[in-house]
Amino acid sequence: MKLGGLVPALFMNSAWQPGVAHMLTSMFMHAGWMHLIGNMWFLWIFGKNTEDSMGFIRFVFFYLLCGIAADFTYVYFSARSHTPLIGASGAISGVLGAYLMIRPTASITTIGPFFYLIKLPAWFFLIIWFGLQILWQLGSSGHSGGGVAYLAHIGGFLSGMFLIFFFKNRVDSLGSNA
Repeated sequence: MKLGGLVPALFMNSAWQPGVAHMLTSMFMHAGWMHLIGNMWFLWIFGKNTEDSMGFIRFVFFYLLCGIAADFTYVYFSARSHTPLIGASGAISGVLGAYLMIRPTASITTIGPFFYLIKLPAWFFLIIWFGLQILWQLGSSGHSGGGVAYLAHIGGFLSGMFLIFFFKNRVDSLGSNA
């Protein structure tokens, strides 16, 4: 079987082979340029400070664990789905969850009403983002959500909020205490 996207129904029936490999390979596949650019945009905004809080090697493991947690969340709630899960957004959602815990008062510049740039505290931006993931999942009525795996975003975000406490340094490079 070719490695690629994670198909929940096949994963549940595979007795973990090659399902685990698909968990990793699916994180590096994307549905197109906009999917990839959107993921890289969020990683660029939130990834550096999160990586600085733990160091590069720990960040790689943290990122992969968040992605695997996102995959498990999606598979658990979508066990009969034959739609492949692809993209890095579950892992990147974990980075967002971690950022919420380590830099809640940082300023985030985003697009506001009528395309004005506005600055918001990170905690406000990320809580709104997370709330939208929940609303969109509820609105999708268990369907694929227009091709977006909101359950993976939710699982990744929550895992990042939890895992950061095991991965961050006691005093990170930006000088804040753990």
